[in-house]
Parts: sequence; structure tokens; C-alpha cells
Amino acid sequence: MDSIIKSWSGEEVIIGHDKPTGAWILIAIHSTRLGPATGGTRMKPYPDFKAALQDVLRLSEAMTHKFAVPGISRGGGKAVISLTAPIEAGERLDLLRRYGSLVRQLGGLYCTGPDLGTSSSDMDIIAETGSPYVFGRTPGAGGAGDSGPITALGVFAGMEVLCERLFGDSSLRNRRILVQGAGSVGGTLMDLLHRAGAEVLFSDVDESVICRLRDEKGFSCVPAESVYGTECDIFSPCALGGIINAVTIAQLKCKAVAGGANNQLARPEDGELLSKRGILYAPDYVINAGGAIGIPGIEALGWTRERAEKEVTGSIRSALMRILDMSESEGITTDLAAHRLAEERLASRR
Repeated sequence: MDSIIKSWSGEEVIIGHDKPTGAWILIAIHSTRLGPATGGTRMKPYPDFKAALQDVLRLSEAMTHKFAVPGISRGGGKAVISLTAPIEAGERLDLLRRYGSLVRQLGGLYCTGPDLGTSSSDMDIIAETGSPYVFGRTPGAGGAGDSGPITALGVFAGMEVLCERLFGDSSLRNRRILVQGAGSVGGTLMDLLHRAGAEVLFSDVDESVICRLRDEKGFSCVPAESVYGTECDIFSPCALGGIINAVTIAQLKCKAVAGGANNQLARPEDGELLSKRGILYAPDYVINAGGAIGIPGIEALGWTRERAEKEVTGSIRSALMRILDMSESEGITTDLAAHRLAEERLASRR
């Protein structure tokens, strides 16, 4: 484990063991150069402690870049609650409260919000002991609610930029978009695309979700085994990360990849593979930053929802256009261009 942490570029890792449930709590502080480390709390079972550690370290670095690219005054962090056994509802609430106490003990070094496996309602519980360092609470608790819709808005804005670059027109009308994962982000994105006149296709593993979107909304469902080989203008991964790899890239029949999932590239080299196939990639941490920008803006800075949406779309469009320009002028991948832009902004605050 020590070699994993030593090879990591971040600042600090806090590790706690919750004895009542057996869960491991890991908080990775990747960077505080631009401001307090901020990131979601992911709660799920992992194969082992090593897998949980690797995930939290990788995710925290992505958060640093997510804030640095658009110039947001926050640093990168992430938390993982690794469940080692099933827990009852009451045990889960107590675990979240103990986790909140740990966040509060850090005194603002780390601020958190919802992520995979946690919700706005969970943030209400965490905030009981972790306030004022918790974002994304429900409106009833004084928060901005689910970050999914504003995250989806940022992804949609990124798609418009890609269409402008690929087709000379930012409109998504009649563009064929395949969304993988119809959760809070993917489901909202599909509605935005439908209203914009796009042809919406989707894939999901939840049969009830499939029935609702296919039968009630009329969206075309693509079987999971056919997702990567389905022809479309834009493929939008909005489920788990690591799905863009050498195997799937060889199957893709799209002109661009732009989605809300974190860490879509399995390896940094996969950005080069996409480029060689002529597939334009919108770096995930650039276009899925809507929740990270908008929710703290509403809760900490007093933004209205309207202002938050303008800030999100403006920041993401500007950042992605600069990344695409840098990629073209320097002959590098968009992933590398985004990384360089983030490092430039971090270096300016060194």
C-alpha cells in the first residue's frame, strides 16, 4: 500500500476504520493549492482495501483538475466509504453521522457532497455532525438538492461545443446521441437532448428504468452488449468509469465521446487511441463539472439557480473550446490538453 501512496501526486490521505460496521473510510486530499479540497463521498463495496485506496486517489486527482480547468477556487479531494459487509438502514445512518464527525474534525480541509452510492438525503445526515463542510443537501435542509440535473446541463453544453467543432453548428437537432446509464445525470441529459430535437438512444441495466424510458418516453433502448458497436454521432458514458479502453475503442462507431461518468478512460493512453480513430473526446472532468461548480455556488456563495446554470454552461463551454484549440494547435490529445491547462493554473498558484 505504501508504494501506491508514494507514487500518488497528492498531499494527504486520511484513513479510518469504522469498527461498528467494519467499513473503511478513506479521504484523499489531492490538492489545496486553489482552495479547500472538495469532492463527493462514494459509498460502495470494493473487492479489497487496495481497490478502494486506488479509486479514492484517482478520483481525488480528477477533482483537482475539475476545479483547475475552469479556474474555480477549490482544491481536489474525494472520500470513499468502503463497505465490507451488508448493513441495516439504522447502521448506515449511524455510519454517515460518524463520517460527518470526521469531516468536521478536519476543520474545512475537506468539503464533501453526494457521489456514487450517496444522495442529497445522505448529505442531510452527514451534515448533522459534519456541517458546515457538506454540500448538496436537500432543499428542505437548506441545500441545493440533487447535483445530477446541473451536471447534465454541463455535459449538454459540452456536446454543443463538440457539434460546433465537428459539424459547424452547435445545434443538437437530429444528432444521434447514445447515453449509457440513465440515472440522475443520464436521465436528465436525455430529456435535455430530446427537447433540443436530438435522436436519443440509451442503455441501462435496470429493467424498470428501461421500461419507463422506452415505453413512456419513446426513447430507443440499446442492449448492453451492443452499446459500443452502435452507430451514433456522440456516445455519452454516464454510468461507471473505465469503460473507454482498447477493447471498446475498437468497437466504437461514433464521432465523439462526451459523458458524465468520472474517469472514463481506463488508461491515459486510451486518449491517444481515440484520437487515432478520429473520435473527438471531451475530457470527463471538464464537462461533468456542473455539480462541482453549481452546487457550492448556490449553497456557499448565494447564487440563484439561474446564475448557477449560467456559470456552469459558460465555464464549461469556455474551457472545452480552449482545450480543443490547444489540442489542434499543438497536435496533442484533448485529454493531454486538459491536463496541461489544469497544471498551468495550478502552477500559477504554486
